[in-house]
Amino acid sequence: MSDNKGMETNILVIDDSESVRKEIIQTLKSHSVATYFHEASDGIEGLKVLLDIKINLVLCDVEMPRLDGFRFLSMVRARDELKCIPFIMLTAKEDQESKMRGFELGVADYITKPFGPGELVARVKVHLQIKKLQDELIKANELLLEMSYTDHLTGLYNRRYLMEVLEREYSRAQRTGGVLSLLILDIDHFKEVNDRFGHQEGDAVLARTASIFSNELRGYDTAVRFGGDEYVAVLPDTSLNDATAVAERIRKSVGDNTFGGRLKGERITVSLGIAAYPGKEVETIEDLVREADGALYRAKAGGRNRTGGPLSLF
Repeated sequence: MSDNKGMETNILVIDDSESVRKEIIQTLKSHSVATYFHEASDGIEGLKVLLDIKINLVLCDVEMPRLDGFRFLSMVRARDELKCIPFIMLTAKEDQESKMRGFELGVADYITKPFGPGELVARVKVHLQIKKLQDELIKANELLLEMSYTDHLTGLYNRRYLMEVLEREYSRAQRTGGVLSLLILDIDHFKEVNDRFGHQEGDAVLARTASIFSNELRGYDTAVRFGGDEYVAVLPDTSLNDATAVAERIRKSVGDNTFGGRLKGERITVSLGIAAYPGKEVETIEDLVREADGALYRAKAGGRNRTGGPLSLF
């Protein structure tokens, strides 16, 4: 068992001396420092392990054949997925210049050989704990970012995130000569649902519609609650004809849905508007949104429960 409760801990020991590797691993094992231990005789082997297994800490000799510790560390730090792994370098000499070079490259600590078991265990435990705290902080920040981009009621992305996605996908479509479609959905007569059944049932309609909406999209499409009872989908690499097919699929799925409780027997329908880039009236992101919104207006004016397209198609 490891002192890092609740998480699997992997330590990689890299040294060209098998006896040194065994000594380090046996010492750390006897103090239950980690869950699993891995070893490599040089940087080439070590890199293969790092790419195959999620390593929490590396103990690495400075002087090794083929690829020394510093060159190995530079290679590791060049890869985004590996750059946060702490390194403790093992050295047989007290060379301050080499140590400074190592710290500049991102070495977390040094242990001079020969080392005592107590020092080895203490230093490894400290850096494993620091790594654990750093990982927890990264996860917390990712969660906060996700929350800032997510609508709490529906679980869809919010309007703030929509603009980031639109800017990215619009630029990509312009750069590659690709296509991009935008779809806007509005729940028909939603105010009447709130007035007749109350906001709690209205929220149930919003959440269920959002679920159907997102389930009909592909994994790389983006579903957004635009505000109120309006939803938006960003559809990369999707032509106007394909977007129309998506919109019709969503419209039919929502219309076929049945509710229970106080909403039993009630049929909810939606109207949708679509626009695409490149398009006759689309030269900017604002044009794309305006065209889709105009198409939605025409769908509602035409009787609702239908899909509207660009005016040029009528």
